[in-house]
Amino acid sequence: MSEGMVRDLDPREAIQLIRDGGGDPELLILDVRTPQEHERIRIEGSANLDLRSPAFLAEVSVLDRRKAYLVYCLVGVRSRAAAEAMARLGFGEVFNLAGGIREWQRLGLPTVGR
Repeated sequence: MSEGMVRDLDPREAIQLIRDGGGDPELLILDVRTPQEHERIRIEGSANLDLRSPAFLAEVSVLDRRKAYLVYCLVGVRSRAAAEAMARLGFGEVFNLAGGIREWQRLGLPTVGR
């Protein structure tokens, strides 16, 4: 199984990737924070797989390795670890949101939540 690579994107690059995809199902947005954090505020359309959950690797292992993934957390540390784990599992196109949702919000980019 070949390892993929992780590319860091700043929030402006990430929103461009999302917009260019035009809702393309080949790009999936993955929030690796806790379910409570995800419920509070998130990028619209993101799925939640908690990196700290004992089931994380099992859950991520069943995802389609042919799709592209934008992975984020609060500031980019957990998402970088998750993205690297995904690359080791053979995911070919994994992007890490550098600065996380905190930087995303600081730039006034769209979020949903309570």
